Amino acid sequence: MTFSQVSADTSSNGAEEAEIPLVVSFGEMLIDFVPDIAGVSLSESIGFIKAPGGAPANVAVAIRKLGGRSAFIGKFGDDEFGHMLVDILKKNGVNGDGVCFDPDARTALAFVTLKKNGGREFMFYRNPSADMLLKESELNLDLIQQAKIFHYGSISLISEPCRSAHLAAMRAAKEAGLLLSYDPNVRLPLWPSPDAAREGIRSIWTEADFIKVSDDEVAFLTNGDPRNEDVVWSLWFDGLKLLVVTDGERGCRYFTKDFKGKVKGYSVKTVDTTGAGDAFVGAILFSLARDSSIFQNEAKLRNALTFANACGAICTTKKGAIPALPNNEMAHELVAKSN
Repeated sequence: MTFSQVSADTSSNGAEEAEIPLVVSFGEMLIDFVPDIAGVSLSESIGFIKAPGGAPANVAVAIRKLGGRSAFIGKFGDDEFGHMLVDILKKNGVNGDGVCFDPDARTALAFVTLKKNGGREFMFYRNPSADMLLKESELNLDLIQQAKIFHYGSISLISEPCRSAHLAAMRAAKEAGLLLSYDPNVRLPLWPSPDAAREGIRSIWTEADFIKVSDDEVAFLTNGDPRNEDVVWSLWFDGLKLLVVTDGERGCRYFTKDFKGKVKGYSVKTVDTTGAGDAFVGAILFSLARDSSIFQNEAKLRNALTFANACGAICTTKKGAIPALPNNEMAHELVAKSN
């Protein structure tokens, strides 16, 4: 069961939109239940705000909100939450030709605790959830082959059959000449152990063209100090085009084979950090889809990262991920104001 792409409130439509390169995002989409009061534990919270979430889906919507073209591949429970999430993708103009439903498994849920500093703690309900049960035979390979960029995380690597479907989708993308984009998006409660998480995340590390990691994820993956440049370089491999480390409101650091540097962040009133990294990644992929020479041109890359930092910062000023994702005008306004 699928739906076709519909128009969203973007800068292009009709015949012009068909010329915009497609970014396909693969993985999970779920319901985040966020306490309506920040700084309390799940047990102390009296009420929750229901919000769509799931990093790969957030990225797909982020790209559309900026005026790009995106598709999502994933599996949902054939339940009210699953159909609600698919409807949200549809309303945001994300192509859902890669979506399918499972009649026997539920859509995944996550309860997300907001601490006083805007940080998060997670409690997941997926035993197993429908997204974990996506099969290789259910992949829409034609959709992948139409794209310029294939984006994915690591949660879809945790269990079968989704892991095999993930690897098959990556193979199809590579064979079709797509750029591969990887945001590990570490969620330790979902893995059997920290060591299993490290091993699983690193198992596909050298396949990507672009990798985004947070400073905390650098520390986890390397057991080193993420501020130490040698530690970050230990994540580099021949064939990687761009490695970006996000440092929260401090901005980000970038590494290519020819140049490296830092781009400052933005100080905003943080309400909820959920989805900030996805807003950042969506902005980078939006820029890369239009101009892949960013990999070789440092000035262009710095502009793209400045824009991405603004998108990530804006996303922290509201609760929930998808509802907080900015449009192009909002991001450019923050950049201009800071300049």
